[in-house]
Amino acid sequence: MDTNADSPLLISRDAAHFTGDVEDIPPINGITEFFNQFGVESKKLWYLAAPAIFTSVCQYSLGAITQTFAGHVGTLDLAAFSIENSVIAGFSFGIMVGMGSALETLCGQAYGAGQISMLGVYMQRSWIILFVTSLILMFLYIFATPLLLLIGQTEAISHAAGKMALWMIPQLFAYAANFPLAKFLQAQSKIMVMSYISGGTLVLHTFFSWLFMLKLGWGLWGGAVVLNLSWWFMVVGQMVYILSGTCGQAWSGFSWEAFSNLWGFAKLSFASAIMLCLESWYFMLLILFAGYLTNAEVAVDALSICVNILGWGVMIALGFNAAISVRVSNELGATHPRTAKFSVVVVVIFAFIIGVLLAILLGIFRHQYPALFADSLEVQQAVYALTPLLAACLIINNIQPAISGVAIGAGWQAVIAYINIGCYYIFGVPLGLTLGFAINWGVKGIWMGMLTGTVVQTIILIWICVRTNWDKEASMAEERIRKWSGQKGVEEEK
Repeated sequence: MDTNADSPLLISRDAAHFTGDVEDIPPINGITEFFNQFGVESKKLWYLAAPAIFTSVCQYSLGAITQTFAGHVGTLDLAAFSIENSVIAGFSFGIMVGMGSALETLCGQAYGAGQISMLGVYMQRSWIILFVTSLILMFLYIFATPLLLLIGQTEAISHAAGKMALWMIPQLFAYAANFPLAKFLQAQSKIMVMSYISGGTLVLHTFFSWLFMLKLGWGLWGGAVVLNLSWWFMVVGQMVYILSGTCGQAWSGFSWEAFSNLWGFAKLSFASAIMLCLESWYFMLLILFAGYLTNAEVAVDALSICVNILGWGVMIALGFNAAISVRVSNELGATHPRTAKFSVVVVVIFAFIIGVLLAILLGIFRHQYPALFADSLEVQQAVYALTPLLAACLIINNIQPAISGVAIGAGWQAVIAYINIGCYYIFGVPLGLTLGFAINWGVKGIWMGMLTGTVVQTIILIWICVRTNWDKEASMAEERIRKWSGQKGVEEEK
């Protein structure tokens, strides 16, 4: 092994990836060894997870804060933004972040193996694919009103949400630029700069949202302007950081190589998108189904507030998702199967603890928090009634995204997509509709049924992690790196 100070493998170690010339952990045979390794892995995980959680919460809070201000503009405004943000933008967000997660697998494993120069090429391929996808998804925004009417939303909500969707088209293209940038930086553990940019954006976004939406009385139009600018501010900030030369060999400029093997990259991106879209669309359906209930505006408003709060909790889990994806992909790329497996154990423990703490916090402030999101007493009472389900969701939905990060790091996207179809759409959705409409339990019934689907999916993912042959996964990561970097495999060389 090259021990030169400029070796990519040593750069990987010094960048706190904890791979490269570091050996795999020994087998853990006792409780003392477990706690010793738990302490070591916890430091590595939180080095990545803390800024990743902060970044995820800040980015999610952009739309959530706009929605909060919309609740003080009017009931219809809140419903319109909730539908646009959850259904139109949520649908697109799921596709874009899902397709970007292919980059997460490839960049993470390549960086762990020392193939630093390929990261910039992978990012540019992802840009091309996501930009083309944005052009296709733009029609969803243009024809949002007739589509919402087609699926049974009320005329008032459909027209207001459709107008909001047209205003939010710039955000769609910001997604296409942002997610490859984020995955590129994330794979190198350069998450602190993302957290600084996201934190600064959130402060500016909060002030200008208040100014334009409430103080100047621009309403949803003001919210759309600020939300678009906030997303593009993050894109420009990350791009300036990369172009300043801080990423070393990972960014060597724009390359025509980005246009090679696009179809293969697109297929991997599509598999990644299916996996994550099936998860993000699941809760989008929850709000859609609420729109078919009696007194739809109140039902949608109450549920959208709960999903808004749940989203903040899930952003913490997505921080773990990002961290464990980096840890697993780096360690598999560096041929450290035992370390990769143990990192999964550590992240599940922390995700569960955080979920329980959030549920307890929600219970303490159950009488106060609904008033923060809506002025209507009827909506506040509906939110209060849903608090027990929201608390349960905070626990389950902190564990599930963390395990999904394991799947991304290991490259299991296609397999998880099939599991999501079965648990969510064959089991969870029919059960929710049965409890909500057939048994007449309303919003609670819909949510209980769909939450059961998430519980089943989480149990299956944990079982898969337990049963996985991690030595085989490390070998597969090695072959994947050869394939996407253009190297020949062992058999081909013979």
